[in-house]
Amino acid sequence: MKTHDQVVDTLMRRPRVKAEIERIEREEGELLDALLKARMAAGLSQAELARRMGTHAPAVARLERALATGKHSPSVATLRKYVQACGKQLLVQVG
Repeated sequence: MKTHDQVVDTLMRRPRVKAEIERIEREEGELLDALLKARMAAGLSQAELARRMGTHAPAVARLERALATGKHSPSVATLRKYVQACGKQLLVQVG
């Protein structure tokens, strides 16, 4: 039986799988950049943003970390709360 790491390694050798993983990582990185820029432009700390969202600072830290690591994809509702707390609007574009 193969370990998880061995299965991942095997899959990542497939060009289409690797390209898709890289695309997802790139998109999530762009999303994180946009969120952080919105928070910084609003002059908000994680704690201040959390208060505006009706949550706690560790939740905001987890959200930002999750996007950085690709370990979690936040819901549209969570993203909307985040950007609204920054005084922005969430726009989704399908291309």
